[in-house]
Amino acid sequence: MFRERSILHFNVADFAVAVERVIDTSLKSRAVIIAPFAAARAAVYDMSEEAYRAGVRKGMMLRQATRMCREAEVLQPRVDVYRKAMKALLRQAQEYSPLVEHGLEDGHLFVDVTGTHRLFGPPVDVGLQVRRAVRQRLGLNPIWALAGNKLVAKVASRLVKPVGEYIVTPGEEQQFLAPLPVSLLPGLDDREVRQLRDFRIATIGQLAGLSRRQLMVPFGSRSDYLHDISHGIDNSAIAAGARESVPVDHEHIFADDTNDQREVEAAVADLVSRAGLELRRRGQEARRVGIWIAYADGAHVVRQATARRRTASDFLLLQLAGTALARAWQRRGRLRSCRLVCDDLYRQSPQLALFPETQPGEVRQDRLLMAMDNIRNRFGHGLIATGRQYPALERCCGTEANIPCH
Repeated sequence: MFRERSILHFNVADFAVAVERVIDTSLKSRAVIIAPFAAARAAVYDMSEEAYRAGVRKGMMLRQATRMCREAEVLQPRVDVYRKAMKALLRQAQEYSPLVEHGLEDGHLFVDVTGTHRLFGPPVDVGLQVRRAVRQRLGLNPIWALAGNKLVAKVASRLVKPVGEYIVTPGEEQQFLAPLPVSLLPGLDDREVRQLRDFRIATIGQLAGLSRRQLMVPFGSRSDYLHDISHGIDNSAIAAGARESVPVDHEHIFADDTNDQREVEAAVADLVSRAGLELRRRGQEARRVGIWIAYADGAHVVRQATARRRTASDFLLLQLAGTALARAWQRRGRLRSCRLVCDDLYRQSPQLALFPETQPGEVRQDRLLMAMDNIRNRFGHGLIATGRQYPALERCCGTEANIPCH
């Protein structure tokens, strides 16, 4: 017998701020900005709803953010604390289903409760029970939405931010989506949103009125995806565990615009060390490394390098990053920031290879990285580094100038 899918999406709005407010209750009625303020060009990591209403956005320069919201309390990011809170949130959801897909420290959970009604009652009751448990045990107040797939559940939860719940009954997906702005659809990049605006397509219903063939002309291979999401079609399954599709993404913002090759290469080496550590924590490996450089005049260049085999080794990732940097940095202008993205990710296999490709030198490198990981996990990332990283560490006065972009 076929049963309609029941997908719950939980979202603790402004997760980092919410965790900080649990730790320090005096912050609950104040505007809060979380940013690495020790860096000369610190960027906003997260902000409260009050700061958002004042115009503050993630990734905005801290100096600009504090001008827009002068009364805001600025806090240093504590990523390890947010990850612990995320694990505690995850445990509450796993009491109702083993199929829970989640991020690392973003406060988002997808829970598949299809067929669990005999154990825990209707899916609506599960949503209420999880929120009640999270409130009582963790002090957090998640938004939640219920729908027949991940796409519609996520859009529905966006409508009730910062507090509330939304239920989309089976068969009403298109009717629910039609009047909403296309910007609420997940997976659209800025270029596609601008194209739709140029075509005077403002709502999801207007987008759904176009055929696959009509969408093919401006959007090419993306036409099928746009057609499906505008009709509320999403057959993707809940992948238990952390979302493997989320790239490892870190950025370095230079204290002063620079074209010093040694300083730029040191910054890239530091980004590689952070990306490698995160990959090994996730139990993942990457085949592709991208470098995104932003020039002082506002221009951006993105280039990639792909390996023959996947890896989580800093030494191999650094080779790929060096290749991508050489392809991207073709102008004489000064750089404002440098961003490194590792994608095309795979989960590390627990099974040993019958004919391993690893060379003796790589075995020694892996042992070295394991020892460095143990030190960094215990005492912090800035305590130990390779020689290539030290110019970047000296210029940014520690680790705080590098921020994860989740």
